[in-house]
Amino acid sequence: MKILIINGPNLNLLGKRQPSIYGNKSFEEYIKEIQSDGVSLSLYQSNIEGEIINALHASKADGIILNAGGYTHTSVAIRDAVSAIEIPVVEVHISNISARETFRHESLISPVSVGCIFGFGMMGYELAIAYFLKSANK
Repeated sequence: MKILIINGPNLNLLGKRQPSIYGNKSFEEYIKEIQSDGVSLSLYQSNIEGEIINALHASKADGIILNAGGYTHTSVAIRDAVSAIEIPVVEVHISNISARETFRHESLISPVSVGCIFGFGMMGYELAIAYFLKSANK
């Protein structure tokens, strides 16, 4: 199974940015820990909205895990890109966006995703991978 993880703006700073919210590990360190047999994980990160859209359009993965960062709350274009592709997308956020500032409470991407995982830290990515594996084995 091929899973593409797309991380949006500022997620390149994981391990450095607000460790109390986002943890102490870089995403590359984390991915090495969760890599497992039968799953090919690819990682894409961009701070640029259009590049995230291009990655969604170009993907040949079986599933996409999308953490759009701040674009979650503002990007109709990323929402439209998720709607336009046939690959299932699971939205993941490291923090509980509902427990943060009010402008973070609404996700434009949630309604067009197959599922959403918020607030479980980096484990959210593992939960999304487990969903794709379970779905493939049905």
